[in-house]
Amino acid sequence: MAARSLEIGSAGMRTARTIEILRAERGLAQRELATRVTALGRPMSNTMLSRIERAQRRCDVDDLVALAQALGVSPLALLQGIPAE
Repeated sequence: MAARSLEIGSAGMRTARTIEILRAERGLAQRELATRVTALGRPMSNTMLSRIERAQRRCDVDDLVALAQALGVSPLALLQGIPAE
């Protein structure tokens, strides 16, 4: 069986950046956001979150939903990104 590609596409890159921006805007450390996500039932370490934010780990749909809930936004907001000013 061939190994899965780890390449992150443009939507994944945008989502990763949006997660990082929203986390910083809310004054949360990676560990704090990972703890919130874990409390919602989706176990996540700060290392996992760091890898998602740096687009070194894919953000699957379950991660996306839990991160959105922990950040107080819709999953769609994470996918669409922060509008340019």
